[in-house]
Amino acid sequence: MTDPHPPTPALIVLGSNIAPERNLLRAVALLRQNYHLTVRAVSRVYESLPVSASGGVAEDQPPFLNAALRVETDGYYGPLALKFHVLRFIELLLGRRRSADRFAPRPADLDLVLFGDCVLTSPHLTLPDPDILTRAHVALPLAEIAPDWPHPLTGQTLATIAAGFGEVAGIFPRDDLAL
Repeated sequence: MTDPHPPTPALIVLGSNIAPERNLLRAVALLRQNYHLTVRAVSRVYESLPVSASGGVAEDQPPFLNAALRVETDGYYGPLALKFHVLRFIELLLGRRRSADRFAPRPADLDLVLFGDCVLTSPHLTLPDPDILTRAHVALPLAEIAPDWPHPLTGQTLATIAAGFGEVAGIFPRDDLAL
């Protein structure tokens, strides 16, 4: 008999530009405490310039710290439950208050970007997350922890996607901070 809810690997990206060192550590600790998730890998922390609504640099904000995690569910969570019952809850615990400005500074931003080979388009969640292909601060840490993971729509590996960004000004690893 097959398991109706098999374990599923997933990739999560984390970001913070309000007390980021503390909040990223707390977010990872909270994910590690979740009985239905196993953290399999954590990327290095990357510092990046904050993005504005226009796509430029938000000069009035401090830099972001970003990282990625590879987790495995025990089958308890589907993608929507993982996003809304786990990741959004952790954001709330860390002080995030959502506003109309989705580019506002925040203590925690946890995004589910890949869930197995799931392709999903809903008003609440798009998988794979389109930012994988357009944002270096998402692609670089993902490629570090899951280089051979194929993008469900393009077939490119995460390493190939990240390599396509080349040298990116304003993004660099922070070797002084480990999660």
